[in-house]
Amino acid sequence: MKKFFAQAYIWLLLLLLYAPLILIAIFSFTESRVLGSWTGFSTRLYANLFSGQMQESGSLLAAVENTLLIAFVSATVAMVLGTVAAVGIHNLQGRKKQAVTFLNNIPMINPDVITGVSLFLLFVFLHLSQGYLTVILAHITFGTPYVVLSVIPKLRQMNPNVYEAALDLGATPAQALRKVLVPQLRPGMISGFILAFTMSLDDFAVTFFTRGTIGLETLSTYIYADARKGGLTPELRALMTLIFLIILILLLIINVRQTKMQKVNV
Repeated sequence: MKKFFAQAYIWLLLLLLYAPLILIAIFSFTESRVLGSWTGFSTRLYANLFSGQMQESGSLLAAVENTLLIAFVSATVAMVLGTVAAVGIHNLQGRKKQAVTFLNNIPMINPDVITGVSLFLLFVFLHLSQGYLTVILAHITFGTPYVVLSVIPKLRQMNPNVYEAALDLGATPAQALRKVLVPQLRPGMISGFILAFTMSLDDFAVTFFTRGTIGLETLSTYIYADARKGGLTPELRALMTLIFLIILILLLIINVRQTKMQKVNV
C-alpha cells in the first residue's frame, strides 16, 4: 500500500505539472480565441504566428527575439563569471568559504520583486539609462549564482592534483585552465548555462523593474501586458507549445549524450 500511494502521489504531481502544458498544446490546434472551446482542428494559429497575419505579430516576434538575445548574452556571461567564481570559492578555506557560499545563495533565495526593485534603485543611483544594458546586467546578477552552484560539485569530484601536475609539466596557468580545468568542468558549465538561460526566459519581475520606459518588451512582459487587455492572444498558445517542444528536445539530447558518456567512462 505504501508503494501504491507513493507512486500515485508521483503520478498525481506529474499530472498537475504537465496537464496545463498538454491543454495548451491541444488547444493550439484550434482557432477558438477562448481556451477550452474546440471549434475544429486547425493549424491557423501556427500559420498566423509566422506569416504576420495577426495584428500583434511584429511585436510578439520582437518580444521573442529580445527574450532570446537577453537570455543568451546574460547566460553566456554568467557561465564565465560563475565558473571563475566557483574556482575561487572552491579554493577558499574555513569561514571565508562558508561566508562567500552564503552570499552566493542569497540571490537565489531572495524574492524576485526585491531583487528587481534593488537593481532598479542601483541603476537610478548610477545614472544608467534603462534598457537592454540594465536588463542584461540584472539577468547576469541572478543567473551567476546558479552557474556557481552547478560548477562547484564538479570541482569537488575533480582530482585536485591534476591542475598542479599540468603546471609542473610546463603549462602556463592559462593553458592549465583551458586544457585541464575547463574540460572537466564543462558538464557543470553547460548545466549552469542552461539554468541561467531558463531563468532568464522565465523572469518577469526583475525585467519589469529594469527595462525602463523605452518600450523594451520580453515575452514575459508582453504576456503580462496582453493579459491586462482582457485575454491572451490565441497565437500565444502555439508559441508556448513550440517553446516547450524545443526545450524538451534539447533536454532529451543532453540526457542521451550524458548517458552515452557515462557508459563510455564505465
